[in-house]
Amino acid sequence: MPERRIELHGHVIDSLILPRVLDEIVDRGVEYEFEQFDVGKRNDEPSHVRILLSSDDVTALEDLLDSLQQIGAQIPEEVDARTETAGVDGAFPERFYSTTNMRTQIRLGGAWLDVAGPEMDCGILVSAGAARTIPMNEVRKGDVIVVGRDGVRVQPVERERRRQAFEFMGSSVSAEKPKTLAVEEIAAYIREVKARGGKVLCVGGPAIVHTGGAPALARLITGGWVDVLFAGNALAVHDLEFALYKTSLGIYLEQGLPAERGHEHHLRTINRIRLAGGIKAAVEQGIITHGIMHAVVSKGIDYVLAGSIRDDGPLPEVISDVVEAQKAMRNLLDGVEVCLIVATMLHGIAVGNLLPAEVRTVCVDINPSVVTKLLDRGSFQTVGLVTDSDAFLRGLGEALARK
Repeated sequence: MPERRIELHGHVIDSLILPRVLDEIVDRGVEYEFEQFDVGKRNDEPSHVRILLSSDDVTALEDLLDSLQQIGAQIPEEVDARTETAGVDGAFPERFYSTTNMRTQIRLGGAWLDVAGPEMDCGILVSAGAARTIPMNEVRKGDVIVVGRDGVRVQPVERERRRQAFEFMGSSVSAEKPKTLAVEEIAAYIREVKARGGKVLCVGGPAIVHTGGAPALARLITGGWVDVLFAGNALAVHDLEFALYKTSLGIYLEQGLPAERGHEHHLRTINRIRLAGGIKAAVEQGIITHGIMHAVVSKGIDYVLAGSIRDDGPLPEVISDVVEAQKAMRNLLDGVEVCLIVATMLHGIAVGNLLPAEVRTVCVDINPSVVTKLLDRGSFQTVGLVTDSDAFLRGLGEALARK
């Protein structure tokens, strides 16, 4: 009967890595035997586990190894990673290794090398003795790409040895979580990250403006609590519409009443910004005097507005080429330790795919299924808060203002 071995190292029990591994083995009908099981005797001591796997179905065994490696299991055979050169632009070799967003290493020349830029659904490019993730569309003919799983190991994200700020929230999705306590814990973690020089990324949707949350987000940016903003054309347009007309989608936000010919406001807003030469120019000319985009320009923080096929205009700063928008986002992720995804499903999922697993991610939405979709797509580091975006942003600002 064909056999293979796997090893697990670290805090594999309380981080639930071992139970996940065993669930996967049992679900696939593969036999297993513990050959080594050394449990750490103290809180700070790691555990070491070796498991012998056996199955008459060679394909099932190989498929299982692929899945277990994604969880963090290591194949103990010390062999170098295998590579092949790309035959065409924009495509990997057939058997390319598909990456996770967890810390990954490959073995070259008998030494383990870190793979730079952990990101899910990419390949691994080897160049000049170094390795990094590479999206499919950036592959060029002749690039050296890792294939198969030999000589590749993944380091899973373990539970911290001290109580972590988001621990009580877990990764479940519920409308019944204590909102005030959750916001206080998020604020405490953001303060900790900012104190050590880390960055906070906010991914925002237009509902922030519709629900009246634009002033709260603007205050967070002005206060130095947000370092990077990712959004689409819609958030910026409706924020600028509010700055110009006090409406969003033609509705006066203070009264909740429709404006006469208010349905034209968003298009007139785009036109006025385009006439001014862009958002930055409109702020500098005094056309836009408040709001999210005013705070972004005034504070000088980095931002990416990624377009979609639905966009009117769009605004001059919007990147309509989605591949270029992805590149722009990747270029701004260095140093980001916290990501707040607020009221946006599509942008949230897109950015979640780009983030390393170490980036603590909070998804805030009135719809629980938005967080569920993020988790289903592999952004397991995401915790969810089901609440109104305006209430969350105001509460977060108030919590951060308290020392």
